[in-house]
Amino acid sequence: MIPNITKGDRMAGLLVYLAGPGRANEHTDPHLVTGSAPIMAWHNDDQLNRDAALSIAHQLDQAKNVLGVDVKGGHVWHCSLSLRAEEGDLTDQKWAEIANDFMDEMGFTEAGGKAPVSWVALRHGHSKAGNDHIHIAASMVREDGTKWSSHLDFKRAQESARSLEQKYGLEELSPVYAMRGLRPGEREAAERRGAPEPERRSLARKVRACATAAVDEAEFVRRFRRTGAMIKPRFAAGRDDVVVGYSVAERPAKGVRPVWYGGGHLAKDLTLPRLRGAWNDSPQLATEAVAEWGAAARGRRPINIGREAHEPDPQMWERYSNEIAQLRENLRNVPLDDHNTWAQVARETSGAFAAWSTATEATPGPLAAAADELSKTAQLRRYPVRPIKSVGPSARGASMVLMAATMGGTGTAAQAIMLRQLLNVAKAVHDMHKASNDLRRAQQINELVRKQLSQVAAALPSVPGPVQAVDAEAAEAVRTSAAGQTPARAADSVVPPKYEQARTHVTTRGGTTRPDIER
Repeated sequence: MIPNITKGDRMAGLLVYLAGPGRANEHTDPHLVTGSAPIMAWHNDDQLNRDAALSIAHQLDQAKNVLGVDVKGGHVWHCSLSLRAEEGDLTDQKWAEIANDFMDEMGFTEAGGKAPVSWVALRHGHSKAGNDHIHIAASMVREDGTKWSSHLDFKRAQESARSLEQKYGLEELSPVYAMRGLRPGEREAAERRGAPEPERRSLARKVRACATAAVDEAEFVRRFRRTGAMIKPRFAAGRDDVVVGYSVAERPAKGVRPVWYGGGHLAKDLTLPRLRGAWNDSPQLATEAVAEWGAAARGRRPINIGREAHEPDPQMWERYSNEIAQLRENLRNVPLDDHNTWAQVARETSGAFAAWSTATEATPGPLAAAADELSKTAQLRRYPVRPIKSVGPSARGASMVLMAATMGGTGTAAQAIMLRQLLNVAKAVHDMHKASNDLRRAQQINELVRKQLSQVAAALPSVPGPVQAVDAEAAEAVRTSAAGQTPARAADSVVPPKYEQARTHVTTRGGTTRPDIER
């Protein structure tokens, strides 16, 4: 169950919209399912019209208006509770029980020992995506004139949703991983432009690809500029030599203004401090990075030319394929609850698929789908204070060579071997989710391999070698995509991966360093 919270100051506008036809006539049967006792005494579950919506809004605003209480930022608290379309529909009675328990846990009712607020839960049919949901509209002014505190309400709503999923037998979403969803209207805007997907998705994939393929910050900036998209730095206040963030945009058509996205709005793991945790760092490298950021901001040519401009040595394909094979072996000893390590592995593997997609797919295809799917495991709800850096085998080298891949109708044997090893790592992530009882994520990865990446495998040369399926559920997916499990080593030869805390700094012109200050 997914809660989504917004706040405002126009209760009447909110209720009229919820009871109206919606943006695309998707509101088919607006009606109340539950709410405060005084309001439900006057209104039943009949279909709402504009007059009824205005009457309910007046009752919700009554405490604020009569007692003259002002709430900074607005007194209207609006939260939708949504199920995935695959979960089906609940009854009005079940939604009423869920809404009442949710409002109890959020502290809106007298169950918390304070005066209650006025609220209603409204249901008006499926969303455009086909999911069943309700909307809760509440005043943030209690009946005695005190204010309901919205402190950490997003976090509290997520925690309440997790407990209610268990209580009512709903699909349990992960309390560990959290991917940023698309904002309302982003898909529609992409359709109007004729784009194959929303810009935020394509930009996140390009950032992920370039960040994973780069060894330092300057190389990242140069690689990203080579994709054709735009990037600009965000400097510290009053400085032009300390970069604390960045924004990216797809290059628009002539006469159209670009839409910029900050790294943190692309994905939770794509903020500049998170990216810096995986790169080499020194005063000289930081100075070179500032120079490249300045050139990007002014639209000038890159200052230097690095690895991104040269074809990688063909022998690197074998080297980095072997590294990924070793990574897969090391993952056998990583505990299921070591979420930071699993997120790091998923981030690098997602970056490898993103690099391959950026180099070879003119429109989003199976490789892009693989990058997007694995990126969900890369995004944690909570991160360690300092980012971790892998010092053992990883998929970063694979990202570098895949950025230089080409696909003129057929691939190479080296690419086929690389795909098999990457699929083995994806299979390890699948196994982790399955063992952690996160069956939905495990099934999504399984479907990705079976339906999407099998197309890539079919276009590449066959790879000889034993195929060992780890479990029956994924055996067919592994066979279909020609992704074999590498032969297991002896137990005493498996070395767990080592990780160290990464310290990130920015170098000023004077050569001194200071900690990053971005979120």
